[in-house]
Amino acid sequence: MERENQFIGQSGAFLDAVERASRAAPMSRPVLVIGERGTGKELIAERLHRLSSRWGEPLVTMNCAALPETLIEAELFGHEAGAFTGATKARAGRFEEADKGTLFLDELGTLSMGAQERLLRAVEYGEVTRIGASRPVRVDVRIVAATNDDLPHLAKTGEFRADLLDRLSFEVITLPPLRVRDGDIAVLAEYFGRRMAAELDWHGWPGFSEHVMREMENYAWPGNVRELRNVVERGVYRWDDVETPISHVQFDPFDSPWKPAAPPHRRDDGFAGGVGRNATNVAGEATSSIPSEIDNIDDLRLAVDQHERTIVEHALGKHRWNQRQTAKALGLSYDQLRHCIKKHSLMEEQAE
Repeated sequence: MERENQFIGQSGAFLDAVERASRAAPMSRPVLVIGERGTGKELIAERLHRLSSRWGEPLVTMNCAALPETLIEAELFGHEAGAFTGATKARAGRFEEADKGTLFLDELGTLSMGAQERLLRAVEYGEVTRIGASRPVRVDVRIVAATNDDLPHLAKTGEFRADLLDRLSFEVITLPPLRVRDGDIAVLAEYFGRRMAAELDWHGWPGFSEHVMREMENYAWPGNVRELRNVVERGVYRWDDVETPISHVQFDPFDSPWKPAAPPHRRDDGFAGGVGRNATNVAGEATSSIPSEIDNIDDLRLAVDQHERTIVEHALGKHRWNQRQTAKALGLSYDQLRHCIKKHSLMEEQAE
């Protein structure tokens, strides 16, 4: 876990989740943390441990998805010498390492049914048995588990043990994705930006230009806070002029005119992917490929002007307000670009 990370945010949804974690921390009961990738599940697990009476004991982390199924049980419960090929000496598992402390199980939904069964016994009786051993070992471990899977659904379909889910869900903390955390994108961008500027020994912090902040506010952030941090830090370190606001960030680091072409999609895979006006969904019903924002336009001229402004503003930022490079990139003459800049008052905004 990255100890430098902090809880940054002011939205009600985010603060409610943090408050729930703080209330649950003193209880030596299992807690499930649910959330999309990059929402901070590891930080919540650390908070649950640090605010509990176990704070001076080990906080042991195991990513259940990082190990092959054949090794997960040995990692969790340990093994005796000769228990299987390659087990030359006895080894304590994560449960024994976390004795008196907290065991954080990330990606819980990927556990095999066999590991789930042994985990259930450990939770229920406080005992673990090393692979190849005949006697169980008593352990005192508080379990915090995290996942981005729908565990109740997996339990209904038989892919996750319902009785284990019951044991682990004393408290369930669901973290909100960044896209619904009102006001937090600007706060986080400022925090990560200032921190990166300090790392680069900048003598000041120029901030972000207005159009870059709009782009970040309007972006969906599928990778949540982790993705935001990467975008901001990449934008800061690539910016050369420390005296002017950062006017360009790249959301997709793989975006390049020279990136390898994607393999062609098979047309007989039964999934239309929403391509084309007459695409169909899995139920065979007709769907529309027209985005809702286009469908709701009631002033065409205003919408076109706004779209033109966004494109020109983004291109200017990308080319560090070099108008000749921007004009060339957009396929415009220098005079045509100057007309767009004047039309949308972009130079006045940049001067501010």
